[in-house]
Amino acid sequence: MSTPTGPASGLPVRMPRPRQPGRHRRPEPLVAPEDAPALVLAVPGTPSSATRSLADEVVSIARSELPGLDARIGYLDGDNEEFPSLTSVLAHAAEERTARYEQARAAGSDVKEPDGPVAVVVPLLAGPDSALLRQVRQAVMDSRVAAELTDVLGPHPLLAEALHVRLSEAGLARADRARLFTVATAADGIILASVGGDEAVQAAGITGMLLAARLAVPVMAAALDQEGSIASVADQLRNAGSQQLALAPYLIGPEIDASLVEEAAKEADCPASEPLGPYPAIGKLALAKYTTALGIAPQQPQSTPAR
Repeated sequence: MSTPTGPASGLPVRMPRPRQPGRHRRPEPLVAPEDAPALVLAVPGTPSSATRSLADEVVSIARSELPGLDARIGYLDGDNEEFPSLTSVLAHAAEERTARYEQARAAGSDVKEPDGPVAVVVPLLAGPDSALLRQVRQAVMDSRVAAELTDVLGPHPLLAEALHVRLSEAGLARADRARLFTVATAADGIILASVGGDEAVQAAGITGMLLAARLAVPVMAAALDQEGSIASVADQLRNAGSQQLALAPYLIGPEIDASLVEEAAKEADCPASEPLGPYPAIGKLALAKYTTALGIAPQQPQSTPAR
């Protein structure tokens, strides 16, 4: 029974836990600012149910990291309600923002007319691909909407981590270097397969160095869309002493026909791991591009160090 001054004598008193001071204080959770632009994921390639599932997973991860985030998906080759084009998604976001403003004014609210970008467009690409990026820019221009376009997701240590995981899932690398067992099929040389020409190969090479540090084996980047590039890199690795090669697609997945990866693996005469797909790092990196563009960047996502 309580008294006017608090709980009756003898009963436990629940006191609020004091906030932890100093550098160990837990940071306040970040939420999307009110009326923040939409994050629009620009998805390349031919739309399909698999592509949609992948994109849905990526934006779901982004939303879980930033509550209140307005995240949408626009397909570069989309043209219907099931797979809306990037242009139509941007136009719809602009229409909705204008409608919200007009409704607020009609209700008597003293609201400021919206300004700034309607959306931040994040290409679902691990590395630069000039042809696909031109397509993204053209879609933004065609929408006649004020939108900011970010860089592609890589290079980044989290992509090296994702590549490591995909290789280990395929039995082509140990998940942990420090464990006292071996994987019989572990590769001693990795071909990092990119798409987008020389620029993409150079960018993939940066992530490749990070992957090499994780695996302690040589990693060389090659272009899936340049004839002879995969075979040439395979020869270089074998001439340097690597005997068991593996091909690791430096791709999210939708940007290229999966058969090209299979053909490249045959060309190099080695097994291949799966593309990066909806690995959690992809959603986190997409969000990091968005928040950085808006100047509200939380702490950058960190990779798990190789052990």
